Amino acid sequence: MAGTGHVCYAFTMSPGTKKLLEQVESWPPEDQEELGEYAREIEARRTGVYRATSEELHVIDEAERSGVATQEEVEAAFRTFRRS
Repeated sequence: MAGTGHVCYAFTMSPGTKKLLEQVESWPPEDQEELGEYAREIEARRTGVYRATSEELHVIDEAERSGVATQEEVEAAFRTFRRS
């Protein structure tokens, strides 16, 4: 974008990855979710930011209510998940 001070990058997906992602559309939902988990891990490694899934946040909420985790453990987990 000229004159805005923003840098714009154009990346293309490798042909093999593009083909694989097209095939993923025909996979069962549980397999698609598993691939999504791997992709989130890679993105967290690349960016240094981990975004917890709604399921992970739900499990933490349940643990807090059940007394399985101490308040300090729950707060530490949320600090890790909410870094952005």
